Amino acid sequence: MSPRTTRAELQVDDILCRFIEDSALPGTGIAADTFWAAFSTLIHDFGPRNRALLDTRETIQGQIDAWHVQHRNQPHDHEAYKTFLSEIGYLLPEGDAFEIDTANVDPEIATVPGPQLVVPITNARYALNAANARWGSLYDGFYGTDAMGSAAPKGGYDKGRGARVVARARVFLDEAFPIEGGSHADARRYHIHNGALLVDDMPLTDPSKFIGYRGHPRAPEALLLRNNALHVELIFDRTHRIGARDQAGLADVRLESAISAIMDCEDSVACVDAEDKAQAYGNWLGLMKGDLSETFEKGGESLTRALNPDLVYTAPDGAGEVTIKGRALMLVRNVGHLMTNPAILDRNGNEAFEGLMDGMITTLIAMHDLQREGGNSVKGSVYVVKPKMHGPEEVAFADETFTFVEKALGLPQNTVKLGIMDEERRTSVNLKQCIRAAKSRVAFINTGFLDRTGDEIHTSMEAGPFSRKDFIKRKAWIGGYENLNVDIGLECGLSGKAQIGKGMWAMPDLMAAMIETKIEHPKAGANCAWVPSPTAATLHALHYHKVDVFGVQARLRAGGRRAHVDTILEIPMAAYQKWSDAQISREVENNAQGILGYVVRWIDQGVGCSKVPDMNNVGLMEDRATCRISAQHIANWLHHDVVSQDDVMEIMRKMADVVDQQNAGDPLYRPMAPGFDGIAFQAACDLVFKGRVQPSGYTEPVLHARRLELKSA
Repeated sequence: MSPRTTRAELQVDDILCRFIEDSALPGTGIAADTFWAAFSTLIHDFGPRNRALLDTRETIQGQIDAWHVQHRNQPHDHEAYKTFLSEIGYLLPEGDAFEIDTANVDPEIATVPGPQLVVPITNARYALNAANARWGSLYDGFYGTDAMGSAAPKGGYDKGRGARVVARARVFLDEAFPIEGGSHADARRYHIHNGALLVDDMPLTDPSKFIGYRGHPRAPEALLLRNNALHVELIFDRTHRIGARDQAGLADVRLESAISAIMDCEDSVACVDAEDKAQAYGNWLGLMKGDLSETFEKGGESLTRALNPDLVYTAPDGAGEVTIKGRALMLVRNVGHLMTNPAILDRNGNEAFEGLMDGMITTLIAMHDLQREGGNSVKGSVYVVKPKMHGPEEVAFADETFTFVEKALGLPQNTVKLGIMDEERRTSVNLKQCIRAAKSRVAFINTGFLDRTGDEIHTSMEAGPFSRKDFIKRKAWIGGYENLNVDIGLECGLSGKAQIGKGMWAMPDLMAAMIETKIEHPKAGANCAWVPSPTAATLHALHYHKVDVFGVQARLRAGGRRAHVDTILEIPMAAYQKWSDAQISREVENNAQGILGYVVRWIDQGVGCSKVPDMNNVGLMEDRATCRISAQHIANWLHHDVVSQDDVMEIMRKMADVVDQQNAGDPLYRPMAPGFDGIAFQAACDLVFKGRVQPSGYTEPVLHARRLELKSA
C-alpha cells in the first residue's frame, strides 16, 4: 500500500489520488477541491445507508434461514412460504402498471438488437478488442472455428475449407439479402445503377436494404447493406487470396457484430486496492477520451492496437455520405453494494464502499466522452451496469447515488443510464418494482443464470440439499425466471427504449454448438445476449439477421405473462437423495475443479476471468459467478451431510493436482500440490468450508482478503 493523502477528510491512496488529479480531472472543468468535497459527502452520507442495506440483507436471510429450519422435513407449504416472505418484506406488492421514461438512449441500446461483449477493463488489449468488435469477418468466423462442424485447420491455407466458407457466406447473403430472381451464389458482378444495387443486373428483393458504397459505382470496393437494423459490409478485392478466386471478387463479408460492450470493473477483474483500481479507471479513461492504445508482441511482430475509426460510405444516390459507427457502444459495469476497498478511507479510518467509488469516478471519466464529437454516446448518455442488487430499495439507492453524482459533476439529471442485472432472487420476485425505482434511468435489464443460481442456493441453504447442478437447470424455476424477466421488461415499456438481455455463452471454443442453440435468446425476446469473444459476437450476429426481435417482443407482449412469481419461488432441491457414492464424488469433484482452476489464477496472478478446462478439458469461461455456484453447492451438501468435510478436503487435494497438470504449460503458474499450503489453495478451501456464512454466498470477501494477503507478502 502506498502512502495516503488527505483530501476533504478522505485518506486517499497516493496512486489513486494522482490518477484522479493528474489524469481524470483535467479537461472536465471540475476543480480538484470541488471534486473531493463532493466525493467526501458521497462517502460519508451514502456510506451509512449502504451499510444499512447490507444489514437488511443479513436480517432477511436470517429470517428465511429460521423459517426453513422450523419447517424442515415437513411437506412444503407454498402459500405459507409466500405469506411469510410477504410479512418480512422480501416479497413486495407489484404496484400499478407503468412504463419507463428513459430519454436520450443511443440506438445500440434502444433500437439495434445484437450481441453484447463483456470484457475485463483491466486488460487494455481485451478492452480494445471488445470495442473494435463492432465489426467482424464472417469468413474468419467460419474458417477459424468449428462453426462449420469441424475444427479449424492448423498451419497453411486449406483451399477446400475456404471454398466451403465462401459458400456458407453466400447462403447467409441469400437469406438476409435475397436477389430478385437470382442468388448470391451465382453472382459475378455487383454494381450500382441509378442509386440501386444490382447483382448481375438483378435488384435486391428489398432495394431499401442497400445503404451505401465505397469506390466507383460500376466496380465498388465495398457495399453496405442492412437487415433487421444490422449492417453487413461486402468487401471486393481481386488481389485477395479469396477474392482472386471468387467470380465476383468478393474477398470478405463483414458483419456488424458486438453492438455494445460492457467494460467490466466487477466479476471479470481482480481489483483489490488502489493500484488495481487505478489501472481499471485508467483504461476506462483511455476509452472515453478515445486515445487508449496497447502495444504487444504476436508471432514475433510488434503490434499496436487502438480504437477503430468510424466507417464512411457514399450514399446510394452518390450525393452524400453515410457514416457508421466503427466501435461498440461501451457500457461500464460498476461493482455492487457489498464490497469496500482500501484505496480510500473515510474520516473514521473505514474503507470506502467500492460501489460509491466506482459511481463517482467512472462517471467523472465518462465526461471526457460527453465533451467530444464522434465518441461513445451520440445521445450524451453514460451507461452504468449495476450488478448484485437485492430488491427495489437497493435499486432506489443506486438511483439516488447517481442523482448526487450528476449534481456534483454538473451533469443533467439522468445522464447516467442504469443497467439492472436480475441475478438475485429478491430482485427477480420484485422486478417490476425494481424497474419502477429507476424508471427514468433504466436502459438495460438481463438475466444472469450463474449468479442467480448461486443466490438461489444461498437463500434456501437451510431448506435441504439441492439437486446436482445439471438438474438445477432443469427445474421449473429457471424457465419461469427467464420468461418473467422478458415479460415484465416488455410490460414496463422497455421495447424500443432499452435492452432486455440474456446471459453468457460460456464455451468459447464450441462455436458450432453456440450457433445451434443461442438463437433461442433472440427468439425469447432478448435484444442482446452476452458472448465471450469478438468471433463469437460475429457468429451470434447471424441469429439477429434470422430473428426479428422487435416482432417477437410485440407478440410476447400481446400474449401476456408466461410465468409468475410462484414458479420462481419453487426451490430446486433434490426430489430424492438416492445418489451413489460415485455420483456424489463426481459432483463434488466437478465443483472443486472449477473453483480451484479459477481461484488459483485469481489469487496468484490477479486474473479475474479465465478459460478454465473442465473435467473433460473443455474450456469454460469462469468468473466469480460460476465460482459462487460451485462453492455454494458444496457448502449446501456439506451442511446437509450429503458429503463429509474429510471427503471434500480429499477431493480438493485431488483436484488441485489435476489443475496443476492442466496448467503445466503456464510459466507464471504456481503449483498447489503437494504442499496444499499456498494462499490460493487456502482461498479455495475458504470458499467451500466457510461458504455458508459468506454474505449472500458471494466470493468477493474471501478472494479480496486472500489476494491482498498475497500482494502484501
